[in-house]
Amino acid sequence: MTIHKEGYPTIALSTVFLGGLIILSNTFLAPLSEMIAWLVYIVCGSLWLFILSFFRIPSRTFIQDERAIISPADGKVVVIEETIDTEYFNEKRLQISVFMSPANVHVNRYPVSGKVLYSKYHKGKYLVAWDPKSSTENERHSVVISNPSITLLVKQIAGAVARRIVNYASPDQEVVQNEELGFIKFGSRVDLLLPIGTKPTVKIGDAVKNGVTVLARIS
Repeated sequence: MTIHKEGYPTIALSTVFLGGLIILSNTFLAPLSEMIAWLVYIVCGSLWLFILSFFRIPSRTFIQDERAIISPADGKVVVIEETIDTEYFNEKRLQISVFMSPANVHVNRYPVSGKVLYSKYHKGKYLVAWDPKSSTENERHSVVISNPSITLLVKQIAGAVARRIVNYASPDQEVVQNEELGFIKFGSRVDLLLPIGTKPTVKIGDAVKNGVTVLARIS
């Protein structure tokens, strides 16, 4: 397991802040009550470990399959339905959405290889990520990837807790399946908009892993 580069500033700041709380507790609380001081130590230590784990990148063997659409995120499948895309395709699409809790790995990866046709950031609200309106009203970043077999849209969506979306895609960039697309800090969601007729290989409620789980197959 390694730590993602997006986590370095947050981990450094949290180390200084939580370390300062421990020093203050040891200086002022410990002489008055060792129990309260130890409670502060435990809470600070737990928070630091949580922040560290949030930015983890676990070791895993990625699936490479040009006929497969690989999950771009860790989490749980919360939506599989047809929808009308009004941002890019302006037509009906199959939407598969993965909800990422704060406990999930939060790096996002390209579900297919191809060329980036579109990459755009949208300001927006911070509705809870499982709210259907979050797909079109929340802060988000949309990327369209195309290859000879499929053209799809990946949408990183901020949630009620997430306040920063990091995206590495740029128009005309050639990308490879399972390379890093970006990162979302804390609870969030990723939508995939696929051509109608694409066959899902998962169902609502399934736990999925980025780079590993096949969400659908290209017909």
